Amino acid sequence: MALLNAIARRSSMAAAAALLRPSTATVLLRCMSNVPENAVYGGPKPQSPAKRVTLTHLRQKHRRGEPITVVTAYDYPSAVHLDMAGVDVCLVGDSAAMVVHGHDTTLPISLDEMLVHCRAVARGAKRPLLVGDLPFGSYESSSNQAVDTAVRVLKEGGMDAIKLEGGSPSRITAAKAIVEAGIAVMGHVGLTPQAISVLGGFRPQGKNISSAVKVVETALALQEAGCFSVVLECVPAPVAAAATSALRIPTIGIGAGPFCSGQVLVYHDLLGMLQHPHHAKVTPKFCKQYAQVGDVINKALLEYKEEVTSGSFPGPAHSPYEISPTDFNGFLKELQNLGLEKAASAAAAVVEKSDKSKCSDGENATK
Repeated sequence: MALLNAIARRSSMAAAAALLRPSTATVLLRCMSNVPENAVYGGPKPQSPAKRVTLTHLRQKHRRGEPITVVTAYDYPSAVHLDMAGVDVCLVGDSAAMVVHGHDTTLPISLDEMLVHCRAVARGAKRPLLVGDLPFGSYESSSNQAVDTAVRVLKEGGMDAIKLEGGSPSRITAAKAIVEAGIAVMGHVGLTPQAISVLGGFRPQGKNISSAVKVVETALALQEAGCFSVVLECVPAPVAAAATSALRIPTIGIGAGPFCSGQVLVYHDLLGMLQHPHHAKVTPKFCKQYAQVGDVINKALLEYKEEVTSGSFPGPAHSPYEISPTDFNGFLKELQNLGLEKAASAAAAVVEKSDKSKCSDGENATK
């Protein structure tokens, strides 16, 4: 009897251990997943805790006083470049309306167009935190509209968070509603390009007492609404410094001096990507150009045009595909059978010229 009881106890313990032990399927799923095991929610994309920037990383940088880097991107190539450079935050901005689509303002771009840009960027940027702008007309009507748009930006655009402009009571309410829906929000005060109709153009803000106080108060209101960060655009440096000091969340400056928690610039602007009158008209004077990529592009395009015109491109080095002599002879016969004598002569002339070129190169190599 004692032996039977011992066996029963051992069987029960083995069964309990089997229940507690992760199944083979569970272990395989964990091995296959990039989502940290200690994370309740991994975000809209597979994440690696060693590589992917999260809100936690930004908060840690902010506490340590380390500047946060933000750059805009609008397509796969620009996103890959940001990823390789180790930029913290990639902003898919509605500035795409101006630097990509050629408009004079950010107002014309639609939500569907923004989603195309978001998806392309999400495919290219694996490390940065991805933030998508809510375009003009997609969130102003009601908090419900704002939440619906924000949900689409995450679900269809692959973003981690959204950014919205302004600090009116309705915008504060919208920001709060989006946060309560479980979506991270970046605010934006100072010069808000979507409000140029009210502002009277692209005009800096915070240049008098009431305007400066409004910048700080609006930033505080966005913080209380739950925003994880606030962009300060085109405000005097002392005003930006005051707002940064008053807030518990990071500020990201653009034309707001060096005293913010981080900085953001438009990809095309900082690279000197575009060299034409339209871009000269819309490039802000606060932007530093770290390269003259536009000049390099123009030079390359002119060289390409000249080489094609002169017939020097493509040469043998860029004509790598060959047909065997046997197949070529069969090809000539088929052309002749089809009555395409001129086409056959053209093909034969190319082969003859190629053979002469190879002979000439061989003779030169033996000298």
